[in-house]
Amino acid sequence: MSFSSEFINRELSWLEFNGRVLEEALDSTVPLAERLKFLAIATSNLDEFFMVRVAGIKQQITSNVIETTLDGRTPQEQLAAISAKAHLMVEAQYRCYTEDVQPALERAGVSLIRLKKRTAEQKQFLASSFINEVFPVLTPLAVDPNHPFPHLGNRSLNVAVVLSKAGRVEKLAPKVTMFGVVQVPSVLPRLVEIPSTTKGARAYAFLEDVIAAHAADLFPGFKVLQCHPFRVTRNFDLFIDEEEAEDLLPLIQKELRRRERGAAVRLEVGVGTDQSIVDFLQKALRLEPLDVYQIDGPLNLTDLAPIVNAEELGPKDRDEVFSQQYSPAFPRQEYIHRIIGQRDVLLHHPYEAFEDVVEFIEEAANDPDVLAIKQTLYRTSRDSPVVRALTRAAENGKQVTAVVELKARFDEGSNIRWARTLEEAGVHVVYGLIGLKTHCKVALVVRREGKRLRRYVHLGTGNYNPITARVYSDLSFFTCRPEFGEDASALFNLLTGYSMPPSWRRLAVAPVGLSERVRELIDREASHGPRGRIIAKMNSLSDREIISSLCRASQAGVQIDLVVRGICCLRPGVPGKSENIRVISVVDRFLEHSRIFVFDNDGNREVYLSSADWMERNFVRRVEVMFPVEDEAIRQRLVDEILGLTLADNAKARVLEPDGTYTRRRPADAESAVRSQVRFLELARAAGIGVYDPSPGDVAKVLLARPRPDEEAGRPTLV
Repeated sequence: MSFSSEFINRELSWLEFNGRVLEEALDSTVPLAERLKFLAIATSNLDEFFMVRVAGIKQQITSNVIETTLDGRTPQEQLAAISAKAHLMVEAQYRCYTEDVQPALERAGVSLIRLKKRTAEQKQFLASSFINEVFPVLTPLAVDPNHPFPHLGNRSLNVAVVLSKAGRVEKLAPKVTMFGVVQVPSVLPRLVEIPSTTKGARAYAFLEDVIAAHAADLFPGFKVLQCHPFRVTRNFDLFIDEEEAEDLLPLIQKELRRRERGAAVRLEVGVGTDQSIVDFLQKALRLEPLDVYQIDGPLNLTDLAPIVNAEELGPKDRDEVFSQQYSPAFPRQEYIHRIIGQRDVLLHHPYEAFEDVVEFIEEAANDPDVLAIKQTLYRTSRDSPVVRALTRAAENGKQVTAVVELKARFDEGSNIRWARTLEEAGVHVVYGLIGLKTHCKVALVVRREGKRLRRYVHLGTGNYNPITARVYSDLSFFTCRPEFGEDASALFNLLTGYSMPPSWRRLAVAPVGLSERVRELIDREASHGPRGRIIAKMNSLSDREIISSLCRASQAGVQIDLVVRGICCLRPGVPGKSENIRVISVVDRFLEHSRIFVFDNDGNREVYLSSADWMERNFVRRVEVMFPVEDEAIRQRLVDEILGLTLADNAKARVLEPDGTYTRRRPADAESAVRSQVRFLELARAAGIGVYDPSPGDVAKVLLARPRPDEEAGRPTLV
């Protein structure tokens, strides 16, 4: 098959990624609890896709701003292709749930009982629960000429009720039938535990089914003809004119309230919903038929996530218990800054504990010789130990600066709260540069040592979030090299005061040269012809100029291996265009999130880490950082261990074919199987000298690690 373009459609490539996530749920060799988890992740991913990407395409059409994609599609053509692919994906997802996962849960002792299968005892139990715990929270909403269709919140679950007049209400409602809506309250658990008919098992009912069974109590005097659940997804992006804003924080707060009222982009209804109801909802929400998804099962599988931790699911139903290992690079009897002062250090998360990153900031907050701490915060956890450490540092009299990104999508509200907490403690909080998101992950500690000042730097590929650091595969790099310290200081001066350095010593920074630097490195490999070699690992690849540069390098004979977890708009293996480019994607237990770039440079190999993917938004609309790894031992570990094992993966890796689909690699036999994430766990255990093992599910204590066996007291306290 021949292809006219070296580009793959961005949105269809994303759907292929979600298909790979769903494939983990479809895989019968994956433990049951993990399959349910992947079903929930696939649902959550689709929600975000519709709220942002599909909403954006619809806006193009509404605004009559018609832009063609890399592969030449119009917005209307994209929506049609997305709808066709997404409908097939949802069908496969729910077929997996109803035919495989749900029966397996029941065999394991967890039953999800729908309306028609309840026993008399269960019905009586739910009737009492409804009156005492559910009914007082509900608000029945009639829809008629005097009661317009209500505004329903984004991703809200609702019950559509069709009513007929009865008795005394005939005078109030002269029509034969009426329509009503009951929103399923998010303040109540979606899963209602009910008496089980099997000893030692657990049974649940869905809250929307409980409401539907007792809808007559909500509309007294009416006869309930039909009840059907439905769910609405809306445009959830923010629209901010930063140049016109006097104060960004209240503007974003206002936008957060407004976006709950964004235009609807998707309607989900249960299979069997009367077509007249579907037509009514579709018209009320101003949606097209291709925006309607009929679901054969419970809407919104993300609400089933609590079952993943059900006691009835034993060890065989879960992945092996995972404990992060302390890195031997940071012995507990040594101060972190002293170790970094002697050598560069690399941590591979989640296999090596993120606690050492947190302790780097905590140690600086308590160190009387530390004068200043500067840090970027893009996303962090609800009970953030990093924010607590910065607050304590300010209270200790240090100069503390936090660059808080208020526009981090879906984290805007929590970041506003953190910004206020930090400001109240005396931290100097800034929100970055107008029109740009500050996405780089940088922490700078300035310490007085004798008669000089010394700078310690942490650079990461992931966020300062100890919760996601347990499930994201990322890299942390620590250094005390003066050139990195100078560049880190210059970067913060740029973010806080628009002070652009005349040149960068080591960092390549977006949007002021990162794209050009990457293309320069690719073009240099192309100049070496068949001796050229590129290996690159990232989350997404969609930048047109980078893709064209990679294709030119391939045509020059450069061998190129790309590890791209999600979106990849480069079409590999096309004769005369990209025949020397190979692309794989690894989807496994942990979310692959690190960015690593290797350029052989005719034997003078250069290795870079970065916060940025190769996407236009990272190069143009974000502040990003790419930096070289100069320590040879770390370079070797990145290339031979981390990239080497990833490229060798034949258990969880999928190969991108020229037609845009992915083929899963399969080992010849069990002995030849390479599952890279399992190998990384084994390597961390072999190298570790202790275990970082927080109590499962206890967010408040997630960073309270057990002492290492060799030192009960941990690191010495700085006073």
